[in-house]
Amino acid sequence: MRIFDGAQNSYKEMYKVGITGGIGSGKSTVCRLLAEYGIAVYDSDSKAKELMANSEPLRQALQETFGRECYNEHGLNRAYLASKVFNDKEALAKLNSIVHPVVRADFRAWAESQSSAYVVLESAILFEAGFENEVDTTLAVLAPLEERIRRTISRDGADRAAIEARIANQMSDEELHARADRTIVNLIMEYLESDVEQLHKIYCRESQL
Repeated sequence: MRIFDGAQNSYKEMYKVGITGGIGSGKSTVCRLLAEYGIAVYDSDSKAKELMANSEPLRQALQETFGRECYNEHGLNRAYLASKVFNDKEALAKLNSIVHPVVRADFRAWAESQSSAYVVLESAILFEAGFENEVDTTLAVLAPLEERIRRTISRDGADRAAIEARIANQMSDEELHARADRTIVNLIMEYLESDVEQLHKIYCRESQL
């Protein structure tokens, strides 16, 4: 939404915050806490799946690239598509080149329709997908490796080896820290809530600049 700034007698674009973090870091918890302040959150991972399932142009592009088996009578054939890009960087790059622009356009349209003080783009691959170019500031949520593994085992019931493999394929906390405008460490919920409260105040202030 373009917001009218009476002081400047002009319109300004919605302020956008990009939030990322590896599996088990707690980025979704941070987004949930911000949502409790009335902030609109765009979950790009979930939206990508939704768009892949429901967008006819995206369906056609995926089938042309990976085969008609990408979809079956139940809709998107996730298992088949995953098998096509598993351990194949070139195929994964093709998939991303098809899906990411659609998600980017959907986020832009969504952000324009929101009325909260600012909006959040939540993405596990914020930097890998180039989504940092869609936002005004970025936040990386970090946590110690063992704590991330423990949380994910508790949440998903996955085995340790599978979780470690997923973490190995994600951007490291060191790189996230280097690339993000701000970082927070998620260890104790009480501290995290306090950090998010302060961040919310900062983002509200920045959105007015």
